[in-house]
Parts: sequence; structure tokens; C-alpha cells
Amino acid sequence: MPNIRKKQHRGLIGMLLIAVAFTGLQLTAVTGRASPDAKNYLSYALSLSGESREEAGRRAIAYSCDSGQHASLSPVPWTNRKAVGESEEQCVRRLDASVAYWSRHGNTSGMTAPFANQRFMAIFEARPGYPLFLVPFIAVFGITWGLWLAGLVIALAGSVCVLLTLRAAGASRRAGLAGQALYLALPTGTVAMNPLSDGLSLALGTAVVLGCVLLLRDRPGRDGASGTGARPGPGAWLAAAGPRTGAVLVAGGLVLMFFVRYSQALLLAAALAGVLLVRAGWLHRKRRQFAPVLRAAALCAGLTVCVYAGAHLLGWPMGQDSAQDLLTHHYQRPDLPNPWPEFFVQEGVFWSAWLRRQITSPVLPVLLALSVWAMLKRRSVVLPIALAAGAAGLLNQAGHPNLGQLYGYRLIVFLWLLPALAIPLLLDRPARGASPPVPAQPEKVGGGQRDGRVGVAQQPREGA
Repeated sequence: MPNIRKKQHRGLIGMLLIAVAFTGLQLTAVTGRASPDAKNYLSYALSLSGESREEAGRRAIAYSCDSGQHASLSPVPWTNRKAVGESEEQCVRRLDASVAYWSRHGNTSGMTAPFANQRFMAIFEARPGYPLFLVPFIAVFGITWGLWLAGLVIALAGSVCVLLTLRAAGASRRAGLAGQALYLALPTGTVAMNPLSDGLSLALGTAVVLGCVLLLRDRPGRDGASGTGARPGPGAWLAAAGPRTGAVLVAGGLVLMFFVRYSQALLLAAALAGVLLVRAGWLHRKRRQFAPVLRAAALCAGLTVCVYAGAHLLGWPMGQDSAQDLLTHHYQRPDLPNPWPEFFVQEGVFWSAWLRRQITSPVLPVLLALSVWAMLKRRSVVLPIALAAGAAGLLNQAGHPNLGQLYGYRLIVFLWLLPALAIPLLLDRPARGASPPVPAQPEKVGGGQRDGRVGVAQQPREGA
């Protein structure tokens, strides 16, 4: 028992040290992270706090323009900041003029300030979850520190979910800590810290991934490192968590994700359903237990239908609107009668440029190659789920083939979950095959015989 508690304490200390190190790095860039969309979410959050639409817009403009002055000229891995393009006064005048223009041209309602036409701002009106999450942080700590702390909570929560996912799948403590560190060091940590809905969507996605692992593993973990019989903690919770807990995490995570960024929730649920269905078919063909995988696939498929139906009933922008947004420069030009031929042309342009980018900066290809190696060398329930999460990232980027996002990570960020979940498994020894080894045939040893399972049988003594 003391050894188990000592190991638990080591794991907790390791988790806290990683979190403290990440927090220290983030203190180098408390501001300077705002993107053009950050002011939309901020004005929404300020409106939810009780401020008027005009005042919310004014404060959001002030923060956005001030943040631009603190942006780094050379991006660093944990900030993803952009180069300064104009003075703060010029930025304020430009955005104030935009607000006045769109107010005069019909954008007079909604929770977000009128930074663009009403049809474009409806995209952000359909994402109330992230602004609502920001409200208490902004109310207590102000805009600058509130947004920073909200991002830190989101990033650390996602990293802990990755750690728990690996541990629930049977990975060692060092693999779990490696997964936590990778999540924070890769663009997943960068996106989580930025004041956008993508980070909160990603954190909820890691909770969904954890739920899927709990649904699919054979039984709750009972290894000594899990903390069975020790004082309550994450290890004990993982040991006790079962399929019901997994189902709650999957359904609850996707429902919350629906209000944060419903398009990503739809794609994640669909990708999980598809991969798990293929997995169930493969297991059935191999005459292995496939019912839990099939039930998980059915749950994700049902949630996919619910997410799509919910967005349709609420009148939120759908795929056609996204295509028109891309091709009409945020609806500032007339809609195309049939946007799909031109949209697929843009797909080809984007992905050819994206592949050239990966060749010149092959960080992601190397990490994906290591992930493939992990999938070939290790057997873990987390691998098909990580593959589905990565597919959801690719699908999300495919839905927005915007060359302006070529050097960014936020739309494709779920793809980076694959290396964060797969590569740490390489730190563990390969699991032995599930089938027991065939006992060795006995062979003669003098007057006795050797049994491959028991050892050398004693020879009968004389007179026995």
C-alpha cells in the first residue's frame, strides 16, 4: 500500500510540474494572441455580462487593437502570434468605422457587435458556449487576464484528459505524462490558449475521447499503478469508471461542444461512428468480441444525427453557408447559384499548397509517421479513437479550404491529437499477445521429464 501511494504521488507531482512549466511559459505572452475573430467572441461575452452592444463592441475593439501591439514579430511555439500591421490608433479607427458602416446597413440586433454584415456575424451567434464560458473570468479578472486564465484552464483541462485517456487505456505513468506534455507543447496547446472557440472545443473533444476509451476497454483498470485500494484520486477514479461513465462523457462532451462549435462536434461524432463501425466489423470478422465497439459506434452515430438535427432546427449556418462564406468573401459578394464546383477547385488549391508546406516544414509528417509506427507496434484501445479524432481535424479543415489558414493550426487542430495520444505509447513495452502460449512438450530428462510450464519433475528415488 505505501508503494502504491508513493507512485500515485509521483504521478501527481509529475502532472503538476508539467502544468506549472506550461503556465510559466504562458506568462511571457499574457496578451498579443488576439485574432480577427477574437473580438467577436469577446463582444458576445461582454453582452452576456450585461453591457450594451455598443459598449461591448468598444471594449472588444480596444482589447483587439491593444493585443495587436503586443504581438511578436517572430512566432514562437506557444503563442502563435502575428506580426504588427498597424498602430493602435489606426486599428481603433478602422474597426470603429466598420461598426458604424454595418450598423447603418442593417446589422442592428444580436449579441455580437456589428463588425461585419449580419449574415456573417450569425456564425458567431451560433456559438454561445465559448462566450458564456468567458463571462466569469472576465467579470472577476478583467478582459486581459480573464482571457488568459480562461485559455490556461482550457489548455490544462485538455492535457489532463489526454493523460487520463492514456492511463485508462492501460498505458504507463510515464506515457501518460508524455501525452500531457506533448498536448501542451504541440499546436493543441497553442490553440487552447488563443481567445477563440477552437480551444474549448478541443478540450471537450479530449473528454469525448476519454469517454470512448472507457466505453471500449475490457474492464476498469486494476493494475497496481491505478491506485486500487488507495486513497481517492484520479487513479482510483479511473479504476472505478466503467461504460456508464464513458457514455456520459461522450454524450455530455458532444452536447457541450454543440454549443461551442457545433460543426466540429458533428464531424467528431461522425468520424468516431465511422471508425468504430469499421473496427466492429473487423472484430466480427476475426470472431472476437465486437459488441462494446458496436454500441459505442451506435451512440456516436445517434449523437451525429442529434447534432445535425439540432443545428438545422435552430437555423444555424450549415455547409452551404460555409461554402458561400468562403467564395463570396464573407457574403460581401452575391451568392453563387451552385458553389460546389468552385468550392472543390479551392479544395485542390488549398491541399496542394498544404502538402508543399508540409514538405518544407515536416514537423507534422514526422509526428504522423511516428503515430503510424505506434499503431503498428502497439495494441491499445486508444489508437482507433485517436485516428478518428485526427480524421475529424482533416474533415474540419476540408470544410474551410481557406489559404489564409495555411500557416495556422486551429481548423486542423484535432489532427494533432493523433500524435499526442499515439506517440507516448512507444514509451511502453509492446503488449504480449492475448492468446496464452502453447505449453512446451515434455521432453525426457534422464529417468524423469521436463514440463515447459512447471519445471523439472523430480526423479523417483530408489525404493520409493
